Amino acid sequence: MNRRKDVSELAGSTALGAWAAFTVLAMVVGGRGGAPLWLDDGFLGWAVGHRPGAAVAVARGVTDTGTGVVPYALVALAGVVAGRDPRQRLPAVALGLACLGLGQLLRYGVMELVHRPRPPYLGRVAHASGWAFPSGHTTTAALAAGVLIIALTLRAPRGGTALRTAVAGWAVLVGLTRVYLGVHWFTDVVGGWLFAAGWLGTCLCAAAYLLPGTVLSRPTAPAGEPAERH
Repeated sequence: MNRRKDVSELAGSTALGAWAAFTVLAMVVGGRGGAPLWLDDGFLGWAVGHRPGAAVAVARGVTDTGTGVVPYALVALAGVVAGRDPRQRLPAVALGLACLGLGQLLRYGVMELVHRPRPPYLGRVAHASGWAFPSGHTTTAALAAGVLIIALTLRAPRGGTALRTAVAGWAVLVGLTRVYLGVHWFTDVVGGWLFAAGWLGTCLCAAAYLLPGTVLSRPTAPAGEPAERH
């Protein structure tokens, strides 16, 4: 099996599909002048009508993990997990942080191009600033989660399922809290997920071509244990 080719093809296909969907959504959002789309009003209306104090406090706590130190710490952790030894770990951390940082810069550029306003102030119960599309917290959390999930898949292909699921669930919850707190339309969050999938696919495809093949190989089985079969 040519693992480098398999990874690059899967990542490239994922990136193309995600970028195509994101481009269509961005064009629709921009073409309507940022007006709500499809279920945007419905999701926001439901959120405004279902906000007990405890739920709002939890949502604020979750949403705060989608920016600042937490995403960058998770990406650094992913680099430590992905590296086979100390010599590989530092470059892996740097590559992960570069993926996240460059993704942020690209997202800011898209936000300026689309210029989508946020939902009305009356529906907000959290502070937010800047343009709405794609959602920044959603994109950042999804990128960080994606990098960590890739690292776990490389180094713990069989034993990390529960952890990968938990990491993915965290990223999804961060996005949903942005709608619940009234600072983003639902399609802003969808845009963030698509953007993250496209950028992660692009970065992974590039890594598959540029990095040594040993970086993408899975760990060998310890002596006396059967190797994993594919």
